[in-house]
Amino acid sequence: MRPHGSSRLAEDLLKLAQQGARRRDVLRWGIGAGAIALVGCDGDPSTSVGGTPLLVRVDAAGDDGGAQQCASLPPEIIGPYPADGSNGVNALNLAGIVRGDIRPSLAGASGIAEGVPLRLTLTVVSSACVAQPGMAIYLWHCDRDGNYSMYSPSVVDENYLRGVQQTDRNGKLTFVSIFPGCYPGRWPHLHLEIYPNVAAAVEGGRSVLISQLAMPEQSCRLAYAAPGYETSATSLNSVALSTDISFSDGADLQIPAIRGTLDNGFDASLTITV
Repeated sequence: MRPHGSSRLAEDLLKLAQQGARRRDVLRWGIGAGAIALVGCDGDPSTSVGGTPLLVRVDAAGDDGGAQQCASLPPEIIGPYPADGSNGVNALNLAGIVRGDIRPSLAGASGIAEGVPLRLTLTVVSSACVAQPGMAIYLWHCDRDGNYSMYSPSVVDENYLRGVQQTDRNGKLTFVSIFPGCYPGRWPHLHLEIYPNVAAAVEGGRSVLISQLAMPEQSCRLAYAAPGYETSATSLNSVALSTDISFSDGADLQIPAIRGTLDNGFDASLTITV
């Protein structure tokens, strides 16, 4: 099925214009003892494919005696296919939406998203690099053909690739999904909304942050070599991270580290600050 390309991009651009220029957190570069180290909050170097830092830690010793700070995940437009109730369709009130494996549809729908397995582990921390237990993340993304469940005509009756998870005492959670596809006009990505707790997520509460994660190009090209991703492989050749409407101003904090193979699937991880 051909994914909706230019119309989807037009909707994204319209929403971007309506919301105004996106806000980026400004990092203060220290001098001497206050130099920035590109490491994770646990002190270990954490890089994605190609060496992109997962988390920026600022050692502001010259300002506050050595307190650590973690850079916030940049906010992004929600996009036209959230199914969070903001535009009529709502997956968050479906029975069973709080789940780790988001590949099957639920609540009476029977479809299962096919594709290369992807296990995504996210760690949520505060600006002081402290783990945030009990927070909820709603994750959604397109299937391998570039279609969104509950919206795209071919999968409008499905609700797969959508789910909510709660962080554990270490601020971690894991989703089991498939590697997202690529459609014309957008770099391959994942959408997420972060809530203070599960109740806020499923009961229509206010989210703490809306953002997107960009998939590393090397991993995309490897995943799109798998059967079923032919349309995504073609679409990838017509887009660029540097010109994407969400990532063109820098995506360092939004690119997960990914390892794996087509046979065994991919494991991705990212520490995000709220």
